[in-house]
Formats: sequence, C-alpha cells, structure tokens
Amino acid sequence: MTRSVLTLAVAACGEGSPAGTVAVDGSFSRIVNDVLTPSCATGGCHVGGSGEVTLTGAGAYDALVNATPTHPGARLAGLKRVVPGRPDSSLLYLRVLAPTHPLPIDLGPVMPEGRTPLSAGQVEYILQWIAAGAPRRGEVADLALLTDKTAQAQAPFQPLAAPAAGEGIQLRVEPFTVAKDFERELFVHRRAATTADLYVRRIHFRMRPNSHHFVLYTLNPTIPSFLIPAYDAVRDIRNPDGSMNTANMLTMGYHVFFGGSMQSEFAYDLPPGVALKIPAGTGLDLNVHYANHTDAPISGEAVVNLHTMPLAQVTKVARTLNWSNQSITLPAGQRTTIERTFTVPDSTTIIALTSHTHRLGERFVIKVVGGARDGEVVYENTDWEHPAFLLLPQPVRLGPGQGLKSIVTYNNTTATTVRFGLQSTDEMGIIFGYAY
Repeated sequence: MTRSVLTLAVAACGEGSPAGTVAVDGSFSRIVNDVLTPSCATGGCHVGGSGEVTLTGAGAYDALVNATPTHPGARLAGLKRVVPGRPDSSLLYLRVLAPTHPLPIDLGPVMPEGRTPLSAGQVEYILQWIAAGAPRRGEVADLALLTDKTAQAQAPFQPLAAPAAGEGIQLRVEPFTVAKDFERELFVHRRAATTADLYVRRIHFRMRPNSHHFVLYTLNPTIPSFLIPAYDAVRDIRNPDGSMNTANMLTMGYHVFFGGSMQSEFAYDLPPGVALKIPAGTGLDLNVHYANHTDAPISGEAVVNLHTMPLAQVTKVARTLNWSNQSITLPAGQRTTIERTFTVPDSTTIIALTSHTHRLGERFVIKVVGGARDGEVVYENTDWEHPAFLLLPQPVRLGPGQGLKSIVTYNNTTATTVRFGLQSTDEMGIIFGYAY
C-alpha cells in the first residue's frame, strides 16, 4: 500500500526541460521542481494511475489551486488542495506537515509516505507561497528556504496514557522493526472484553511516524475455528523477502471493521448515548502497516484507547456494517463498474461509512436507496489504499426495504480475469460502517 489520496506526480513540460521539471518562472515552478518531483514522484509513487491526481507541467497549477480533493473527510471539512491565502485550509500544506498534534479530521498519513518528511524550510516555502495568494508565476517566497535542510520539529513518540480503571482499556502493538526499503504489515489478536461486555463510546489512536494505517477488526462468526488466530502472536503478511505469507492472510477474509485511523494520531466519538459493543470473552485483531522507503531501519509501534461507558448510559448499541458484494468478475484489460444494493429489514440509522477494495478498485461510491434522500451520494473514495473513515454529519435514516448502493469501478490492468476472493490478487467490494 503505497499511494496517497493527493498524488503529486510531475511530467516534463517545456522544450528542453529535464524530465519531471517545468520551466522556472516563479515560486510555484520551484515547488514542482525542487520539492514535489524529488520527494513525491520517486520510487514508483505518484506517477499517475488509478484514482490519482497527476500533476503534469501544463496542468499542475490547475490540479492544485482551488481544486476539490477526492478525500471524503477533506471535502466534508471544506478543504481545497490549495486555497490561495489560506494554508490552514489547504490539503497540500496539511499533508506535508510532520505530526506534531492530532488533526480534528482524518486526512490520511503524512506525505511523502514512508520517506523522510519535507524539511522545515520546504514546508515554510510552501506556506509562504500559499499565504501570498498561491500565484501561478512570480517569486513570492524566500528562496533560501529551499536549501534549509532543518528537519521539522517533532516531539518524541509517547504512547497514550491508559484510560482510568473502569473507564476503558488500552490495546498495543509493541515496538517492532521495519527493515530498510520494506513495507511491513502485521496483525496481533488481543484480548479485549475478558469477563464482561464492553460498550465503547470513543476510540483514540496513536502511532509512531511512517504509519500507513492502524485498523481494529472483529471476526465474522462464520470463521472456521482453525483460522481464529491465537492471542498475542505477531502475524506478518509479508515474508522477509517481500513475498506474501498466504497462510497469515486467510483470516483477512473474515475481518469486520471495528475502528481505524490513517494518520499518526486520531480520535473520534460516537454520538451521545451510542456505543459499540465488544462481547465478553472476545478480542480485537489489530492491524498495523508501515512503509519504510528509506535506507535505514525504522521502528513501528501503535496504541489504541477504547473509552467505555456503563450499560445504564447506553441508549443505542451500534453495530458494524459488513455489506460485501461477492459477485465480482472483472475481465482482463478493462474497466468494469459493479453495482450492488443492500437493504435493511427494519428502521436503521447509518452513522459512519468506509469502503474496502483491493488494488484494482478505482472509485467507490455509496448512494442512498429509497426515502427522502434517495440517490444522494453519501460517500466517495478514489484511493483504495487510504479509504477514509467518515462519521456522517447527517446520519442516514433508512426505513424497511431501503438501503445503500455500492457503485464500484475497477480497472483490471492485468492479463487475466479477476474475481472475488481473499487474496491480494483477488478483488473485494465491501461497505463498512456503523449503524443502529
């Protein structure tokens, strides 16, 4: 998993210009040439493709300035990729800031992902350009900043303090090593509700830098007993040589989303009185993914606090949606759009949504079916690797027979037909979320 919601790929522009550069005519062209190309368009990342914004020389400016992002959380917050005069409302600026404090919304991991963050001077140069109105041409930022290699200030990583006794639990993925130029993704099954049911009202994540995601899963009751993972054992999905560990991936087909974050620190609360239930005697499968595209090993670590409430204070018990379309057939070498409607038998309120496909998933749209909001798009994701988790500002209330429709576009660039399956070379199309 190596691509981002906001793709910064730059192609040649201008007669005689080197590949990946544009003719220098001001601060913006310097950002393209001196920052984005060497930091963001290297190593196979950000070079265009499924769900990406490709910034060619001729179109780079228009693809950024006043452009609406594809990320659902960023759109909901009213962000643009670049808002002239407003760095704090510009997704480009927010995505290159090293994690110094939790953001109020999920915007995904720091860019460039898995690499050394931009220097303090580079970030300040981008800030000055945006603050000066983000002009297409003209020098408006201090050129000396581009040679300032000072690292962005980051506080040393500190795990979260555990909730007070009786107010929640803490689950951890202990420190581990990610080899140089390697992606490490692993699972650890942790005990959660030991002797009594837990009712979770708030989830708070914190991870070391270079994290791609931290996701919590329950296990579908249909899972065969021999696939239920042992508690506390680390299960890598990649072998040291980079090949996939198929045996450790089989459980993934029975995962049900419980909570997750794509950024180093993130927290969210359920609506007042609403809680997720963890039944007594069950656990959560913790999934962390780190990308290390540097030439030295790095450390990974993740911790999550599950803040609980007494049953007497719970007015609604939320459940996690797990609406999966298993009728997927994708002919080789073409795009295919598949629609599937999921209806509810009783009155249901949807309060959060996210999506799941594998690498061929190009666009995932969720629409309301039936009722006053029939046909309304309530979720859209164009980055299969960073599917935003969206707490809906207006919950979707469904009556009997109404539901949600998934409209998923896949781009099968392979030479073989791809079908539904559990392996990374197969495909999926799942609506996850919270409802009551």
